[in-house]
Amino acid sequence: MNIQVASRLQHTEEYYFSKKLREIDELNKAGKQIINLGIGSPDLPPHPDVIRVLSEQASLPNTHGYQNYKGAPILRQAISDWYVRYYGVLLNPNTEVLPLIGSKEGIVHICMTYLQEGDKVLVPNPGYPAYTSAARLSGATIVPYTLSEENGWLPDLAAIEESDLSHVKMMWINYPHMPTGTLGNTAFFEQIVAFGRKHNILICHDNPYSFILNDQPQSILSVEGALDVAIELNSLSKSSNMAGWRIGMLLANETRINEILRFKSNMDSGMFLPLQVAAATALGLDRSWYTQLNDEYRKRREKVFEIMDLLGCSYNKDQVGLFVWAKIPSRFKDGYALCDDVLYKSHVFITPGGIFGSAGDSYIRISLCATSDVFQQAISRIKDTLA
Repeated sequence: MNIQVASRLQHTEEYYFSKKLREIDELNKAGKQIINLGIGSPDLPPHPDVIRVLSEQASLPNTHGYQNYKGAPILRQAISDWYVRYYGVLLNPNTEVLPLIGSKEGIVHICMTYLQEGDKVLVPNPGYPAYTSAARLSGATIVPYTLSEENGWLPDLAAIEESDLSHVKMMWINYPHMPTGTLGNTAFFEQIVAFGRKHNILICHDNPYSFILNDQPQSILSVEGALDVAIELNSLSKSSNMAGWRIGMLLANETRINEILRFKSNMDSGMFLPLQVAAATALGLDRSWYTQLNDEYRKRREKVFEIMDLLGCSYNKDQVGLFVWAKIPSRFKDGYALCDDVLYKSHVFITPGGIFGSAGDSYIRISLCATSDVFQQAISRIKDTLA
């Protein structure tokens, strides 16, 4: 049989990490014992109370059925309370909060709800590859906007306005930014909300890193009138060490929640109730949880800075989030060349910035998701290679 994949997949390649991890697996089979510093999958556990609640709820006989497509009331209320407590944003838990099976599915839900052939979507370069993939699956046309170190990795809205925006329907932003670790600020969020309103563009803000190495988490929804033009995605993957649990959230006005639910309700049947109750517990933790988490990440970041120094990279020590982003030395053609050099010589895997777009070609990214002992081992290997 000769069954062709649908045309929507012709420009959607397998995710870089999916391919690279297969190569690493083969290297490990050959005895190389690769240290993986490439992927941002938290290695620390959730709070013990969260695990306890999951176990208790999963032991009950009446928690295993299909769930409400809009999520359990206890989780929606916990999300609403969390947004008030940490972001200063008041949301109606019944109409403006939609739990997700991971925020990555929310990217697809938003694109499939609003985009179609003939529409255009502004996507950051460098930026999270899922924005481009989801938009392409919808049939829309990608319009990359370049972020640069010179402009503080923020969009140059004046330059974007000089282009033809007549068919642009959506713009993806992500602050704290992945992969560069750049923080947003109130002035920027006010400008981007005004930009969306002026050009009738839906602003989609992906916000999973706001608690990591950052003492003042911000939401675009704190800006007056933001709910008129913006949607925000958030997640417990990073802030609560629950990446594999797949618990995210979408925050928007009631009309958009209902529109997105029309698509989402045809894709899944709700999240396992014990997961939702445990997630509500995680959202109710006090600030000491985030303080303890960030104390550990600060120690790890110092180790990553040491690796970057060994490699001759330059970087901003004020960046936040789960990674360190750095510019490579001129002796390497691009980040891919440096990463392969470190992989094959030192048996340490780090991420080339080019996978996030052409504007990242001269950069690399290292994850903080490894113990200090593992980082020290990586440092020793790289030192031995350099010697």
